[in-house]
Amino acid sequence: MQRSLRYLEKEIVSAKIRPHEYSENPDAPLPSEMIELESQFEKLEAEIREINSNQERLNRNFLELTELKHIFRQTSQFFSEAEQALVTGSDYRRREDEIGLLDAGHSSSSNKLSFVAGVINLERVPVFERLLWRACRGNVFLRYQEVDVELKDPTTGDPVYKAVFVIFFQGGQLQSRVKKICEGFRATIYPCPETVAERREMAMGVTTRIEDLGTVLSQTMDHRYRVLQAVAKNVQGWSTKVQKMKAIYHTLNLFNVDVAQQCLVGECWCPLADMDAIQYSLRVGHDRSGSSVMPILNVVQTKMNPPTYNKVNKFTAGFQNIIDAYGVGTYREVNPTPFSIITFPFLFAVMFGDLGHGLIMFLFALFLVLFEKKLAKFKEGGEIFGTFFHGRYIILLMGAFSMYTGFIYNDCFSKSFNIFGSSWHIGDAEKLKTGNGHDEMQLNITTDFTANNPYPFGVDPIWQVASNKLTFTNSYKMKMSVVLGVTQMMFGVVLSAFNYVFFGKRLQIFAVFIPEVIFLGSIFGYLVFMIFFKWILIDSSYLATIPGTGNPPEVPPDKGPGAPLLLIMLINMFLSFGNVPVVERFYSGQAEVQSFLVVMALLAVPWMLFTVPVVHMIKAKLRSRHGYVEFDKMEKQEQFIGDKAEEPPAEEHNMGDMFVHQSIHTIEFSLGCISNTASYLRLWALSLAHAELSEVLWNMMMRIGIKEAGGIGVIMVFGTFAVWAVLTIAILLIMEGLSAFLHALRLHWVEFNNKFYVGEGYKFRPFSFKALAEGDDQ
Repeated sequence: MQRSLRYLEKEIVSAKIRPHEYSENPDAPLPSEMIELESQFEKLEAEIREINSNQERLNRNFLELTELKHIFRQTSQFFSEAEQALVTGSDYRRREDEIGLLDAGHSSSSNKLSFVAGVINLERVPVFERLLWRACRGNVFLRYQEVDVELKDPTTGDPVYKAVFVIFFQGGQLQSRVKKICEGFRATIYPCPETVAERREMAMGVTTRIEDLGTVLSQTMDHRYRVLQAVAKNVQGWSTKVQKMKAIYHTLNLFNVDVAQQCLVGECWCPLADMDAIQYSLRVGHDRSGSSVMPILNVVQTKMNPPTYNKVNKFTAGFQNIIDAYGVGTYREVNPTPFSIITFPFLFAVMFGDLGHGLIMFLFALFLVLFEKKLAKFKEGGEIFGTFFHGRYIILLMGAFSMYTGFIYNDCFSKSFNIFGSSWHIGDAEKLKTGNGHDEMQLNITTDFTANNPYPFGVDPIWQVASNKLTFTNSYKMKMSVVLGVTQMMFGVVLSAFNYVFFGKRLQIFAVFIPEVIFLGSIFGYLVFMIFFKWILIDSSYLATIPGTGNPPEVPPDKGPGAPLLLIMLINMFLSFGNVPVVERFYSGQAEVQSFLVVMALLAVPWMLFTVPVVHMIKAKLRSRHGYVEFDKMEKQEQFIGDKAEEPPAEEHNMGDMFVHQSIHTIEFSLGCISNTASYLRLWALSLAHAELSEVLWNMMMRIGIKEAGGIGVIMVFGTFAVWAVLTIAILLIMEGLSAFLHALRLHWVEFNNKFYVGEGYKFRPFSFKALAEGDDQ
């Protein structure tokens, strides 16, 4: 049935008929209806094949008659020249209708010239002519003329180009040789009378037959079109029904026949929440089929690991696919998708933060969302458009979050908005207002920041014209990257506790979760705390004195007053254990606090490394001492059953594997905390690169046109804007957007998921007609 449908669909496409689109999804046909459909498909296929066969035969006859018509038309000149050359004296006064083509004036049959007329493909004429000359040793005379109309192949319908030829020769041997050469080149030889009267009469008959054959061909094509048009109205519905029946029989082939050979038995996975819906569907199927046996659904206990089923909709499907690309979650473990719906576009926006660029991305995704029903049927877009369309909600959130971070950065196409008024006062007010002389505007918090409150939301716009803007944004975005990275990693560690609690792994909570929190919090959690501490408490008044002394810090005059560096503080926590110089002190008692945190971090490492293997070793010895041995080990190692003093070699091997596994986990987590925190600095690097590249494009393109005055300036603005817009879309939106997307993907896969997500399950693929209609054959 599917083969017949494919043939019908192929014929519909060849006839350039658009299939009717079904708005409803037809139900799977009953067995009786399926038999009727099969009979109908066979009848339609046979009818179309017969029509095609008749049409091909008529096209072949039409081609032959057309070629014969052109032979009579094109060779008339050849024959007239030959007759004029042969007709002499009194023979010239004879009537033309009574003159033989090549025997005029020659009574001897041995001297009579013969000829062959036919049609050959145009590209074969040069080789054909050369072979005739060589094979017949120059004793033939060939004349040919290209057919001036386009002919069509009767089978494929493709255009073919041919030439009419006439070959003059003398003798039977040459005639036999010429005909063999024509057969070898697949030239078609047609009979051509010698006299003009016979040729004229035959040409008239051919013309009449061509007209009649053209009428028959037109009627045949109209009949074929009507039949295919009727098929096109139902072919999509038929195809859906056949696909459903094929899927049903494929699933039934997975069933087993019971002992009594009376029913089929199948085992499958199904969501527990859908049991009532499955029971209802079975009852509906039983009523529709008219079966006398009621289907039975029983719950079977098994030790097999169930598949993972995450219910998604069109909004969450894209985010779930991102997580599944990393690994399908183990059954009932925490799914990172709900958290990634927010964190993924947010981390992307941190790297892509620009109000203008985010607005363009948001509007593009909004267009895909609003017209998703129409665009879902758009098949000409290709794989790239399909990727964008399936991820339209991801792009929508990425654009929205980029607009939010653009507001925080106060950055729109590398320009800032002065909405609330700047909190800084520096130099000449007119210079500051126009932005002139901004190379000399270096902001100093102790002399220029005179307002009581900072800028209400985001970055103060004065930094846009400050010479030390890069220094400020570097410090701000680098600290922000560390804060976001440590927060997300700590959140991942906390999620691992939910997995341990759900699966009943109490030992893992004590031996893995708690030391991980202590290690991560003691070092990097403390670093985040000190970042906020420095942001909140360190101000211009602090910079005038050193904590605990009341004296001004000894800072070189060209550097201005400054607070201790957090990076130096973090390094000295380990290199200068228990010692914090006065100039690097943030608060009283800092040395004692940092020493305690370092000790706790160092104690957490052996805590993670030895607790799990030691506890399992103790449990194994207790089981062995009381005679508890697993059944499979008892069969393999009977010699160790009664021996309480020795451990089985397999048990020792398992303990060794456990030590190795826990060592790998401890090393990976300890070093991973350092490398992962450094990896989050990509948020700072890409954000800075995006902002600087946007500013470079503005200064090199738009600023040139804006600076020009008069009519030339107007023309240059249009030209530079076009170049700037193309480069902005191509580089900043597409290339930079793809780069930020991949970096956000890596941060979730490597830095976040590995803290709690195992991802060693397999996906639940239910039997679904909807998935079948969407092209998911699995």
